[in-house]
Amino acid sequence: MEDLRFITLREEPRLKERAAEWFCSKWHVPKQAYIACMDAYLSGSTEYGWYLCLEGGRIVGGMGVIQNDFHDRRDLFPNVCAVFTEEDRRGRGIAGRLLDLTVADLRAHGISPAYLVTDHTGFYERYGWEYYCSAQGDGEEGLTRVYVHR
Repeated sequence: MEDLRFITLREEPRLKERAAEWFCSKWHVPKQAYIACMDAYLSGSTEYGWYLCLEGGRIVGGMGVIQNDFHDRRDLFPNVCAVFTEEDRRGRGIAGRLLDLTVADLRAHGISPAYLVTDHTGFYERYGWEYYCSAQGDGEEGLTRVYVHR
């Protein structure tokens, strides 16, 4: 993994537009929603950050932190969101390193615990996350799993 760099968006704010487009292409959330969250982070009005893995000039992984990741448990915050690793780069520990970076950065700013919603089982546990409860996703029929990292 020597060719991979793990950064916060504050370390390279010039990547904001490109990162927002990348996240939008993966999750189909409007680019402007990502820009608004990233602007809040870059201006220092929140410590809910954005984290990227770069391989050369290519974004190959990323995630963010927001107040609520589209579920009914508004009392569980902040939420790690938009976790994604490019398919051709999976299995290299990228998401795990990004999760560790995210949790460490939040803790450094006095923020703990953190939550995330997912349908995956067995993955997040490898990185210290524990199943916490189920939540109703906005506009979803079924329940989704909520994990916590303390």
